Amino acid sequence: MLNQFLTQFLDHLRYERNVSTHTLRNYESDLRQFVDYLTPPETARPAAGHSSAAAKRKEPAIEQIDHLTIREWLSSLHSDHKKKTSIARKLAALRTFFQFLVREGVVEQNPAKLVATPRKEKKLPVHLSIEDAVRFIETPDSETDLGKRDRAILELLYATGVRVSELVQLNLRDINFKSKLLRVFGKRRKERIVPFGDPAAKALKDYLDVRERFLMNAPATKRDAQPLILNYQGTRMTTRSVGRLVEKYIRLCAGIHDISPHALRHSFATHLLDGGADLRDIQELLGHARLSTTQIYTHVSMEKLIEVYDKAHPKA
Repeated sequence: MLNQFLTQFLDHLRYERNVSTHTLRNYESDLRQFVDYLTPPETARPAAGHSSAAAKRKEPAIEQIDHLTIREWLSSLHSDHKKKTSIARKLAALRTFFQFLVREGVVEQNPAKLVATPRKEKKLPVHLSIEDAVRFIETPDSETDLGKRDRAILELLYATGVRVSELVQLNLRDINFKSKLLRVFGKRRKERIVPFGDPAAKALKDYLDVRERFLMNAPATKRDAQPLILNYQGTRMTTRSVGRLVEKYIRLCAGIHDISPHALRHSFATHLLDGGADLRDIQELLGHARLSTTQIYTHVSMEKLIEVYDKAHPKA
């Protein structure tokens, strides 16, 4: 019966909710794992003198599946060293599945709602030292057209802390060179103003002549003079293209590994905090809705402080 209800649920997602193929595949994978946990393989039999938890299990009736059953499954996933994010996703899939069954009148209540979502591990953001940030930003060859553009991208990411998705959406009119201010549209199109310094201003001005040449490469039907950051074909760069660009310069810059475009945003915030900037000002510059999101950088700075203490204090 479980498989029958699962098929009905997947059809509901596919035809009524019109979810993406990727989302549908994730739901099916997660829920099939749950069904497999409850239903032992036909060939699974305990050896003489031994017991098997899988062999003892029998597929329960759908109304017999309670929050304890779900907790046991999540516990087994934890024992198998599954990531908390993966376990949380599987629990979310179960909640949606049982909510569907409640709506269809198959069960009276959703047992998955009684199970707490595992707390996600808080990973400290990866950031560069000031020296490495400067060295990384100066990696592009500024004698070439693409190098000038790439230098402007890296300078702007570090100078303003904007997200890559915000960077690629910038238009030429969003830059005020006189005041050295950038108008950024963040999540939910919330507008904020961010300052930038002389190095970023110079890199941007060096790039603008190149930008005009890039723009002329675009077909007349696709030519748009508004976007700030253009690819060689004269059209707006994508987030993925900037990601590949950063990976390229990681390979070229010796001693720098495992960073993403977001690392420059993290470096921007960490270096401001280390320099004495107020946390609420950093929150405003980053476009965070909640101060708690920005507070992760205090942990980064505290780690650095402890490291300095351990190295410098004679009684550390």
